[in-house]
Amino acid sequence: MFNDEQKILEKYAEKIEALKTNLKIEEKMNRVEVLRDKSEAEGFWDNQTKAQEIIQEIKLNQDWIDLWQAESTKVIQLKELIELAELEEDYSLSKDINIELESIENSIYDLEFKSMLSGEDDKLDCILTIHSGAGGTESQDWADMLFRMYLRWGEQNNQKMKIMDRLDGDGAGIKSVTIEVTGEYAYGYLKAENGVHRLVRISPFDSAKRRHTSFASVFVYPIVDDSIEIEINTSDLRIDTYRSGGKGGQNVNKVETAVRITHIPSGFVAACQSERSQGQNKLNAMKMLKAKLYQAEVEKAEAEKNETEKGKMKIEWGSQIRSYVFHPYNMVKDHRTNSETSNVQAVMDGDINQFIKAFLLMFSEN
Repeated sequence: MFNDEQKILEKYAEKIEALKTNLKIEEKMNRVEVLRDKSEAEGFWDNQTKAQEIIQEIKLNQDWIDLWQAESTKVIQLKELIELAELEEDYSLSKDINIELESIENSIYDLEFKSMLSGEDDKLDCILTIHSGAGGTESQDWADMLFRMYLRWGEQNNQKMKIMDRLDGDGAGIKSVTIEVTGEYAYGYLKAENGVHRLVRISPFDSAKRRHTSFASVFVYPIVDDSIEIEINTSDLRIDTYRSGGKGGQNVNKVETAVRITHIPSGFVAACQSERSQGQNKLNAMKMLKAKLYQAEVEKAEAEKNETEKGKMKIEWGSQIRSYVFHPYNMVKDHRTNSETSNVQAVMDGDINQFIKAFLLMFSEN
């Protein structure tokens, strides 16, 4: 009576079992047990920093265990419901069974998505910056469109998006914007967006209605936590203050609360004007600078470890990762994974998880 539903559920059960192996659930359970024994030992809180690290590790592992166990429980309970419906020949349960099957499918998809986030920094928050390319108004408008796309993505994926710094364009769009992204696995997801994004469309700024190609770059840096030491010599810094303000001279402060920090040896620049106090803007700018320096060290170490792999999937300035075509046809295509869709509007409204998942899958298979 429910043969099709049973077959679907069996496939889901196989996926759950595969995830148990991929996520190393048994190892995580054993690790949590060991760490909890440590946390209950006398003098555990004598070293506050070490104790907090252990508590955080317990939480991280337990979160994965809970996610997997929740899906496993759903499958078991639905199996029991189908067996009951079979036994009592109760066709009225068919709708409930199919609703639950769909729910399990969606939650397994989410768990498979998260299971690809195995990098050491994936769990961290991040800094996302967008810079318009050459081309003036055209590229500045494109940068603004990407800015909106990422804000929408953040809303849809429970990520907090805070604008740290913004430089408006000449007449339209933006020259650059810096966003602090806070949420579960923020860096793990958004690292897929690192690179150059290309737009092809009929320009709304061209009276001759000609087709234009515009470029904007996206950089994503993990925000390092207190457990990661980044040494910065204060003598290597140039700190400038200036008045923060909005487009057209609106909301301009009468005091110089905005801060720009330049790391002279590397040339990295971090700026913040989102807070009312100069001190808080300086703290935020330093946080952004540390993120950039940390990412540079990670990339340097990775390149040294495997020089042959550097050109295979490395994402850096100059590498066009994705094209958004509005004319003469509708298509968004990721050139790294060949993932594509004709639903351009959905993508511009923040629906980019298809591309993020394809990117993460590419890494997990290599």
